[in-house]
Amino acid sequence: MKISIGIVDDQTLFLESLITLINNLTDMEVVLYASDGKDLLRKLRRQDSHPDILLIDVLMPDMSGADVVIAVKEAYPDIRLAALSVLNDSFSVLKMIRAGCCAYLPKTMNTLELKLALTEIWKKGYYNSHLIKVENTEETLSPILLTEREMEFLELACSDLNYHEIAKRMFLSIKTIDGYRASLFNKFNVKSRTGLVLEAIKRNIVKVIS
Repeated sequence: MKISIGIVDDQTLFLESLITLINNLTDMEVVLYASDGKDLLRKLRRQDSHPDILLIDVLMPDMSGADVVIAVKEAYPDIRLAALSVLNDSFSVLKMIRAGCCAYLPKTMNTLELKLALTEIWKKGYYNSHLIKVENTEETLSPILLTEREMEFLELACSDLNYHEIAKRMFLSIKTIDGYRASLFNKFNVKSRTGLVLEAIKRNIVKVIS
């Protein structure tokens, strides 16, 4: 049984190239594609079956990627959603995660990583090796002990606040905030703020609400 993939992207050349690439991967098939959010929603309503995974571009006309994610997640909760973009700044990533994406895939990723990403999303529900290691192992899922202040920092890290704003909110110096950040990166075995958020969501430590 092939993993069924849907793609929405307004860049025609990229869309056509990605369709060809995925269809050439073993056990994967593009069953739906659209040029924007409205086109996608129309096609989803007309189909009896829906893709296992939907890749959604962040920047599109009419409806933003986040708006598309929210609409699809509400109407079709079983579809696993992944952001696809050239953007890699943390706020763009966090916006898509808060909307309901389980992964953030850069358009610059190579074929092998794309195949791994789609397989992991289908099997485990989360993927982002660009940001975190998502492996269903005892070590990865072992309990993480957080202090009250670390938990407060983690919850604020899931917001749109930058680190200076988080420092003000917690009445701490930016140096202290940097210390919390480094400590949590180490505890969660991640390399970025976005990776920290994804790992915390995967472990059900925090719930990110749009």
